[in-house]
Amino acid sequence: MTPESCESEGGLEGAKPVDGAAPPVWGRVVGIDPGLNVTGYAVVDPGPRGPIVVEAGVIRPGSSNRAMGQRLDYLHRNILELLAAYPPGALALEKVHSHVKFPRTAILMGHARGVIVLAAASRGIPVFGYAASRVKKTLTGSGRAPKEQMQRAIQTELGLDELPEPHDVADACAIALCHFQIGRTLRSLKGR
Repeated sequence: MTPESCESEGGLEGAKPVDGAAPPVWGRVVGIDPGLNVTGYAVVDPGPRGPIVVEAGVIRPGSSNRAMGQRLDYLHRNILELLAAYPPGALALEKVHSHVKFPRTAILMGHARGVIVLAAASRGIPVFGYAASRVKKTLTGSGRAPKEQMQRAIQTELGLDELPEPHDVADACAIALCHFQIGRTLRSLKGR
């Protein structure tokens, strides 16, 4: 990974244990699809035949009737718990995307990303951000791949019996896989 792709202050050599926490698992990536209503996550480890999902799910900070601070606090605490339970070498996160018709969405996503990056930084975990089009291109060869094609690519790459659901988990798996594949490619290029 290049220093420019790293969003956190964590070192590129990987995470370091904090306050007696378990050491990170080398090669483990936590992928996160950030959101204030639903945040998807996936813990992906290297396996003998390719990447495997160790844990995946969603964090539900609540609906928009809850105060923003409460939702962000809930998300932050749950991300810290996830990182303590499954200490990764890296955290991969979707970059903020904006659409001229929906600027509020980018702002809200930025809030969620902020507390996720803070949680990772507090544990010394480097954070890498990827644009949705980069994730799609890495997994399917097309930056405009439809959701079904992405789900099939994730299912194949991870050897899943079923398509990953809900879409928040599928997106988190895709982000983790993107980081995993880019890292694998960079390591193989260095070995030449």
